Amino acid sequence: MGKIDYKKNYRGIYFPKNVPTIVDIPEMSYITIEGAGNPGGEEFKKSVEVLYALSYAVKMSYKSDDVPEGYQEYTVFPLEGIWDLVDYTKPVTDKDNYKYKLMIRQPDFLTEELFNRFKAQVEKKKPQLEVSRANLETITEGLSCQIMHIGSYDDEPESFRHMMEFCAQNHYERIGKTHKEIYISDPRLTEAFNQKTVLRFWVKATDGPEAE
Repeated sequence: MGKIDYKKNYRGIYFPKNVPTIVDIPEMSYITIEGAGNPGGEEFKKSVEVLYALSYAVKMSYKSDDVPEGYQEYTVFPLEGIWDLVDYTKPVTDKDNYKYKLMIRQPDFLTEELFNRFKAQVEKKKPQLEVSRANLETITEGLSCQIMHIGSYDDEPESFRHMMEFCAQNHYERIGKTHKEIYISDPRLTEAFNQKTVLRFWVKATDGPEAE
């Protein structure tokens, strides 16, 4: 098998259409880190740094003297985040009230033992990072509604409105109040009006065979 490139191998998951669709997301392995507060704040920035430091340690391990068993060349997956509110009595526009679980998907060869090895390497190389906050998790999202949102993060409510309308018309019901965002564009390099972000929330069928 050749190089694992999420842009080619997993287009249905990472590059949906800019209209709502229903997908079934399988089990995947992630390095995760949890936090709270404004995504423009220092804690968020440090959390992202931890995830990328660990993810690139895994990717570049083929250059080490102890190459992981089953290693296969791959493209580092994009940053993802599950978003929620700390206090539901506050408006969703209050970004200081956000809490999140950030994550980057990992290749199948990454075991818990290997993950601990890479954590130790990064802690030694970059002691300023709070690497101990990171975990290796297996997550199965299952039945989901998603859309490719093009534009500013502040304009996401309009895309969520389309998703909710689509679900109501097609006999699906949203589960819970959290949602996932996958950051396809780098906001440092892309104008806000042109940013691409996958928006996703979890659903159940309310009618027909899928509901059984």
